[in-house]
Formats: sequence, structure tokens, C-alpha cells
Amino acid sequence: MASSAAMPEPVRVSPLIRVGRWSFLALGIMWGISRNRSLSKKETKFREMEEQARPAREAAKAAEKARLNREEMLYLAKETGTPVPPNF
Repeated sequence: MASSAAMPEPVRVSPLIRVGRWSFLALGIMWGISRNRSLSKKETKFREMEEQARPAREAAKAAEKARLNREEMLYLAKETGTPVPPNF
């Protein structure tokens, strides 16, 4: 580690530059808060819509699963020579 005697003197930054840096920092934080709020509102609406659509989606998925299960059982019955009941 270098000793403090070997390091050059720090450069004095202009007050205008310091004010600009702090201003942009504050503006960035305010913009981030604003952006987060707007995206949170959109996400809340999206989640509500998904929650309303979920029962229909799950019912369709269950019907598809039952259809595939029936097809598989019919295929297995055909391959093994098992008679299929008429109401199946």
C-alpha cells in the first residue's frame, strides 16, 4: 500500500459539477421510484387478470389430461386385447 506522502493532492471539483452530480443522483432516484410505482400498478393488474383466468385454464388443462388418459387406456386395451366397456 502506498504511503500518503507519495500520493498526489486530490483535485478540487468545481461546485457546479458537484451540484450537477447530486442533482442527477436525486433525479435518478425520483425517476426510479416513479418507474417502480407505475410498473407495480401494471403488474398488479396483470396478476388480477391471471387470477381470474386461472380456473378456466385449469379446467381446460384437466379436460385435456382426461382426454389423453382415455386415449392411452384405449390404446393399452387394444394392445393387450382387453375388452373395452361400452361406456368407457
